[in-house]
Amino acid sequence: MKVTEVPEISGAYLFEPTPYSDERGFFCRTFDADVVRSVGLDPAAFVQDSLSRSARGVLRGLHLRSGAGEAKLVRCSYGKVFDAVVDLRPHSPTYLGRGLFELSGETQATLYIPAGCAHGFQALTDTADTSYRIDRPHDPAEDVTIAFDDPDLAIPWPLPVTSVSRRDREAPSLAEVLKHKES
Repeated sequence: MKVTEVPEISGAYLFEPTPYSDERGFFCRTFDADVVRSVGLDPAAFVQDSLSRSARGVLRGLHLRSGAGEAKLVRCSYGKVFDAVVDLRPHSPTYLGRGLFELSGETQATLYIPAGCAHGFQALTDTADTSYRIDRPHDPAEDVTIAFDDPDLAIPWPLPVTSVSRRDREAPSLAEVLKHKES
């Protein structure tokens, strides 16, 4: 498994497995505790796995958690997604940096997103399954959402947005979220 640091987001990593393919399909290891440990992460810290299924054009995000935040491993296990991460950690050397990725079921690459970063993605295929391995149990009281179409972030979502949740559609701008954090 190859591990690459993400230059736009301090502390973020892309884990790229080596699939073994033959006439039956493929097999690959998508999580390896020793590899995770080799970059200074605690593999035992991940306490919850979740899965979402989205149709082409569906956009989810931008989401993060207040308080201690939430670190996560994100992988598109089937289909393809355009993934966006924004560093909102004020003391980070990449504060307000954004990382843009294409994750797919073909590569099975996993993206490690540090706590304090906003995350969202858009499904690029008719069906896209995205799995998350999260380091804290979910607490809805800590949910923070930022407008996916905030012009200050200018995330180049590749497709017209076909569907978003009400929460995402009504989300405040990044400036509003940051202003609220300061008060």
